[in-house]
Amino acid sequence: MTRSSIEKIVIERDAFKQCANYAVDKKWKNILIVADEKTQKAAGDKLTEQLHATSLAVRICLIEPDRNGDVKADEVSIVQALIDINEETDALFAVGSGTIHDITRFCSDKTGIPFISIPTAPSVDGFTSVGAPLIVRGMKKTFKAASPRALFADITVLMNAPDEMVAAGFGDMMAKFTSLADWKFGYATAGEPYLEEAAAITERVLNHCVENIDQISRKEEAGIRILMDALIESGLAMLMFGQSHPASGGEHHLSHYWEMNFIREGRPQVLHGAKVAAATALIARLYKEKAEKLPNQNVIKFIPYPDDITRILEKVGAPTKPADLGIEPELVEASLKEAHMLRDRYTMLRYINEQGL
Repeated sequence: MTRSSIEKIVIERDAFKQCANYAVDKKWKNILIVADEKTQKAAGDKLTEQLHATSLAVRICLIEPDRNGDVKADEVSIVQALIDINEETDALFAVGSGTIHDITRFCSDKTGIPFISIPTAPSVDGFTSVGAPLIVRGMKKTFKAASPRALFADITVLMNAPDEMVAAGFGDMMAKFTSLADWKFGYATAGEPYLEEAAAITERVLNHCVENIDQISRKEEAGIRILMDALIESGLAMLMFGQSHPASGGEHHLSHYWEMNFIREGRPQVLHGAKVAAATALIARLYKEKAEKLPNQNVIKFIPYPDDITRILEKVGAPTKPADLGIEPELVEASLKEAHMLRDRYTMLRYINEQGL
């Protein structure tokens, strides 16, 4: 039911062949692949072969890294992609993980050219959503953009993704424990919009991931399928609701705060899911400690004990505390006091700060 807004979702060994056939059925002739050097090698070359086999013209836009070697969804990368889009371009293919997708979905929205999602790692839940978190003048802002027309993921490519990207994807899923609690809290306390169906989908796939953590940590095919499907469904829940509430709460605000600090200081970036994993363990401990002082305490019961969250994250090799990522105590302290102001969203972190708790 949640997949109705996206025409096709394929996670198979022949996904790229099916993608080429889909493009032919659409009568597209000119494809622009948006990737970076690593994702082009991981999947773009193989996809290009399949597209050429069906006589499609393919051009490749390799987004260039910054001086730290990081590919970022910022103004420079967006302009680079826009320059490579011409009047003959029929479709944009985002070959990569979250950053490449954010660049492509923004360009798709601004040009009206459809885009196709080609994930190269089960690392984030934003493949199928409409939100594009972009860095604009050093600030992280989420813009409403375009969702993909279809998604084609080669399961072999996903299984060969670096271990840390799989751990990041699992960390992004674990964040749903605190994001869903924050969403229910905002609904009950501040009357924020809420959609039970989107919440139920997110909770179901979150639990499925946790129940199959052994298969995921061993990068077995069944486990990678479960994780990838959960990330896709989480994105679809956001698409259904129209905003990121089902999957983004106080823990994401901490992550964004840390990221912007790294950008200002010119430090190398850390995977989104890695930051979110560490932030989830931290924010869960804060919420549990302040539970008795919070209204609507029932939402706290949904969050596992912090030690359990840490144990689960350790099993997949995900970071469990900010120090694991080189985030200093001073930055953590500042983020706990200020990160809630990054989004107009009523989280428990916001309540704790506004009430001086």
